[in-house]
Amino acid sequence: MSCDHNCSSCHSSGNCDKQSLIAQCNKDSHIKHIIGVVSGKGGVGKSMVTSLLAVELKKQGYSVGILDSDITGPSIPKAFGLGEGVEGKEDVMFPPLTKSGIEVMSINLLMKDPTQPVVWRGPVLGSAIKQFYSDVLWGELDYLLIDMPPGTGDVALTVFQSIPVDGVIIVSTPQDLVKMIVGKAVSMCNQMDIKIVGLVENMAYYKCPCCQNPLYPFGPSKLDDVAATYDLKPLASLPIDSNVAKLVDEGKVEDADTSSFKNIAKSVIEF
Repeated sequence: MSCDHNCSSCHSSGNCDKQSLIAQCNKDSHIKHIIGVVSGKGGVGKSMVTSLLAVELKKQGYSVGILDSDITGPSIPKAFGLGEGVEGKEDVMFPPLTKSGIEVMSINLLMKDPTQPVVWRGPVLGSAIKQFYSDVLWGELDYLLIDMPPGTGDVALTVFQSIPVDGVIIVSTPQDLVKMIVGKAVSMCNQMDIKIVGLVENMAYYKCPCCQNPLYPFGPSKLDDVAATYDLKPLASLPIDSNVAKLVDEGKVEDADTSSFKNIAKSVIEF
């Protein structure tokens, strides 16, 4: 159960079954595609990208769910205006639906006070994530998006080892430092045999309120340069949008303009 997929240093190399670590989905759930949204560090807007991508896929007519695996920093329910309350029976939980019909499962939906911290060790966090996948009645989904925890640590490994992820989107920001962080995320995916859909550069620019010309607070976009360095597909360079931030704070992310996510959604659909 502590497999890190590094067979070269394993005494059981050649005599194990990596698929045995994969959790089984609920028997009445049928999920066609599972896409993770990852980042090598926190604060790059990974949850925002997950939310808006889900909204855009839903607008295009796909059935969509979000598994919030960022147990210690969950923000998906807030963005969609979902409060406490997950119904269930016996060993099955029913994911709450957003206004447009997106299914969501998050630890904050199970807590009486969502402002309280989740102070759990890694194995407990991993167990909760596996239950969100296997004990939730997701039903018929075209896409299950997993909002991954930041970094490349124990919880991220648990997701990749326990859930049959088809591919991931890596989210970054334009600073030079992030180029190195993207490299760490790419290396983790390669070690875990996880395919990468492409790279999204978030918070790349904002429009001047006077002339509407783009301004670059972190310097010029580095999307193409970073993507070329790690042989990734550049998906989109996204702006800082105060209106989207306001809608997220109000729990109305589904009312946001998702036109900048059309190319990301297209790449996910064609992946």
